Amino acid sequence: MSKIRIAVLVSGGGTNLQAVIDQIERGNIPAVIEMVISNRKDAYALERARRHGIESIYIGSKNFPNLKERNYRLEKILEERKIDLIILAGYMQILEGHIIEKYRNRIINIHPSLIPSFCGQGFYGEYVHRAVLEYGVKLTGATVHFVDEGADTGPVILQKAVEVQEEDTVESLAKRVLTLEHELLPLAVKLFAEGRLMVEGRKVRIKGGYSIGETGFNQCIR
Repeated sequence: MSKIRIAVLVSGGGTNLQAVIDQIERGNIPAVIEMVISNRKDAYALERARRHGIESIYIGSKNFPNLKERNYRLEKILEERKIDLIILAGYMQILEGHIIEKYRNRIINIHPSLIPSFCGQGFYGEYVHRAVLEYGVKLTGATVHFVDEGADTGPVILQKAVEVQEEDTVESLAKRVLTLEHELLPLAVKLFAEGRLMVEGRKVRIKGGYSIGETGFNQCIR
């Protein structure tokens, strides 16, 4: 099976990036990460990329102050490297509509809740988990979805739930949800790379089925 070419867009520490790197290096995903791009020059995810021999690129407000120029540079790099799949792994930057249209159903994002709950504008990072605790829901989780023009509104690929415990804090809940993210994102990338994801309207059908928990993708990332 030929390997797909991936670009990962990040803004922070990059533990989800690491989860994907690990599974590719173990031979579980037929893919190669061509580059890691961050809008933050000091993002630790760039160092993770360098440690694995992956090109790390900074495209941010310092070297490209204009947002349109920033997106244009991003688009040109994606074109030049013939990228098949774009992964948003904690990328805190808006992608322009023409990029989303050009890579329709080829951009995936990981979100720390069960979409459509606790998602959209303003719901990112610890804000999601704080809202979960304040609302008092009994279940939360993680979602991998395709990216469209809305905020967390694209077709859902994978989801997994975790119980909210009475004694949970934002930190403890975030840690348990992150474990799910490290499992779901590599699995979604694997399914995409194997050509098993079929988008029909709002539904994503998975050819051959799958079983979360039997992949060995759950792991501890630091």
